[in-house]
Amino acid sequence: MYRWLLICATVLMLGGFALAEGEQQFADLGQCKVESGETIQNCRIGYRTWGKLNAEQSNIVVLLTWFTGTSEQQAGSVGADKYVDPAHYYVVAIDALANGVSSSPSNSKAQPRMKFPQITIADMVESQHRLLTETLKLKHIRAVLGGSMGGMQAFQWAVQYPDYMDAVISIVGTTQMTAHDLLLWRAEKNAILENKNFNDGDYKAGLLIPSVADIHHLELTTPDRINDDTLPKNFPTAAEKIEASETMDPCDRLRQLDAMMTHDISMRFNGQMSGAAKAVKAHMLIIVSNSDHMVNPHPAMVFAELLLNVPMQLDSTCGHLAPGCREEQVVPAVHRALELKSFLQ
Repeated sequence: MYRWLLICATVLMLGGFALAEGEQQFADLGQCKVESGETIQNCRIGYRTWGKLNAEQSNIVVLLTWFTGTSEQQAGSVGADKYVDPAHYYVVAIDALANGVSSSPSNSKAQPRMKFPQITIADMVESQHRLLTETLKLKHIRAVLGGSMGGMQAFQWAVQYPDYMDAVISIVGTTQMTAHDLLLWRAEKNAILENKNFNDGDYKAGLLIPSVADIHHLELTTPDRINDDTLPKNFPTAAEKIEASETMDPCDRLRQLDAMMTHDISMRFNGQMSGAAKAVKAHMLIIVSNSDHMVNPHPAMVFAELLLNVPMQLDSTCGHLAPGCREEQVVPAVHRALELKSFLQ
């Protein structure tokens, strides 16, 4: 009897820990087949949850991580005055493949570093769908929401699993790469590959490449914003902070860069974006920044036209970071989208 009670108590304690608000959790999916034809061995997807699932299971909102982002950082999107209020919604933030938390070149023992398979945005979505349906047993969700690369995943969700959610919210995301986007990502990629310390992937643990951060931050906002924020005399200190912000493993970054560079939601529709638009069934909120130098807003705006949708256009010198600079516009719009209403109403 005592043994049985001890086992029950242990299970309850472990269960309580696993389901604690905002704690890191993992789903073991076994093998994840990817579009390259390869397979991710011991495929593991990280996630965190907030709030409570209602009886109808109709209040689930999935948060998708940005390039280099994690579910831990998505905690900043959860709150009464944030994108998603956990008092009303059951929030699931999912770590994208190759972000250093979910299966990645940096944490895979079977396929470390450059042996890790090439992945796509569609592969990220597939692993997320498996987490939601196989591990969490969720048959349908209220919405998917993501910014930047998370916004790319949101667009992919809209065409890959069009019946699975009621709403799709893409913030400074894109449906496909422009030449300018590709040039930026290529520059970051080459900065890694051509670094002598990278050594074709055989580098010492903890390798950081400052030039990657320099390139990234050059396009993250706008020239006006950079000049307003930093006087020339203060530039050395600002540059040190920028370069110190680069903490992602080089191989993880390469795999996510390649995923973005191959992103195109029309690929499943013979390259016809009109076909992709016809596949969309969810209510969509598309938010773009008119000054975005990192993810060009044009493809998202064209897709909105195909949907007969009016995108929210943000005007700011903040560039790709405009959603944070215009929270007073964006947060209410997201709240309305979660209610399946237009931000124009």
